[in-house]
Amino acid sequence: MSDPVSPSREDPLVGSLSEVVGGPYGDRARPHRWWTPVRVVLALTALFFVLGMLQKAPCWSEDWTDGEQRYARMCYSDMPYLYTGRGLVELNWPYSDDAETRERYERVMEYPVGISYFAYGAAWVTHAVHGFPDVAERGLRSVGDLAADPEIISERTDYVAVSAVLLGLAALLAAWFLARTHRSRPWDAAIFAVSPVLLFNGLINWDLLAVTFVAGALWAWSRDRPVLTGVMIGLGTATKLYPLFLLGGILVICWRRREWARFATTTLVAAGAWLLANLPAMLTGWDEWKVFWTFNSERGGDLGSIWLVLNQAGQSIGADQINLASWIFFGCWCLAVLLLGLAAPETPRLAQLGFLIVAGFLLVNKVYSPQYVLWLLPLAALARPRWRDQLVWQAGELFYFAAVWWYLGGYLQPGSGDDPGFYWIAIAVRILCELYLVGIVVRDILWPRHDIVRRTEPRVLPRPTAGCAPPNRGL
Repeated sequence: MSDPVSPSREDPLVGSLSEVVGGPYGDRARPHRWWTPVRVVLALTALFFVLGMLQKAPCWSEDWTDGEQRYARMCYSDMPYLYTGRGLVELNWPYSDDAETRERYERVMEYPVGISYFAYGAAWVTHAVHGFPDVAERGLRSVGDLAADPEIISERTDYVAVSAVLLGLAALLAAWFLARTHRSRPWDAAIFAVSPVLLFNGLINWDLLAVTFVAGALWAWSRDRPVLTGVMIGLGTATKLYPLFLLGGILVICWRRREWARFATTTLVAAGAWLLANLPAMLTGWDEWKVFWTFNSERGGDLGSIWLVLNQAGQSIGADQINLASWIFFGCWCLAVLLLGLAAPETPRLAQLGFLIVAGFLLVNKVYSPQYVLWLLPLAALARPRWRDQLVWQAGELFYFAAVWWYLGGYLQPGSGDDPGFYWIAIAVRILCELYLVGIVVRDILWPRHDIVRRTEPRVLPRPTAGCAPPNRGL
């Protein structure tokens, strides 16, 4: 196998920055025996994830009780509030249909089952760390009393720490998958490892779990393993909806290759994995399981969305209208990606197609929580592994990251009491930066000579069929 592609020799920005440490990787340079590219990527991921934990330190030091601090210092996380607000403090099964439990905790976990299972498992670990406190005694107290108890406040802080450690392991696994997707380009995963958005957004919610499954699907597809790809997509979809969209990219690739059996296998396995993951929740609380679907269909325009801007600007658009308009737009977007993929001179790579589809979904989604940028991160890292383009895109995301907390804290509210136009600007900047990267990826697909991965990645030839071997499968 040839030596890995060196970003200091290939990427102009990295090459310029490398002058600080002696310049680009030379012809006579020899790799370190132990510090392989994959191990360096994993170390960088661990370092940046720890820095992300430190970024939450202001809220951590206040036990997540200071409402002003979480917005002013931009250290907010959903985890501590859901620990007490969704019954995890009493180790209640998220999908319990017990009448007493539902009366006590009316709000059901509004996430897909993968996240709910993870949150429930982290609660068990937290209770184990605290010596398994008496949950029956807690059931005799009001929820408000539990939330104000200093011991439980300390416990929920530990719950965030437990979740952070487990999510850190998920981030390391995602980085490993990405580093091994393209055999000669392990350094592309460094874009994920040292990403500013990973640092700032990684611990807002549990979205990193779905990111890991997406990275695993990209790796499995690159290894010509459709069954494992289906498992990753199915489990990812059970954790967040968007990994399902990778099947659209696989459809394009299989269409071009006339490999319908591979597409059918991947799709059926994905459906089976999704169903198996959802069965425990379906069987123990069907109505509670449906909350995720009803919650998202009934909500109106929310944080970060173009629909929020339109509503605040005076255009009254209801949830049903948003549902219809967004699905029409997304359907047309997917059709455009399909036509683009079929018309491209060479088969696009799965990361490119997946990035375009997920980006289209986020452009018109009814909400854009700041952690949603993580959905695009592994796809973007492999779709366009150029640091300049990545930093342009992520700069817009970081601008939005700051603006959304200032907006929620009321710091952007004009003295006149009008709607905060600065927040609208932040949403527009985020969308424009996302569209910039979309445009770059589209260009790489239409004119493959611009795709730096194709210039360096060896063509992977599948098993011969009918006496001949088709060209690159589109990794």
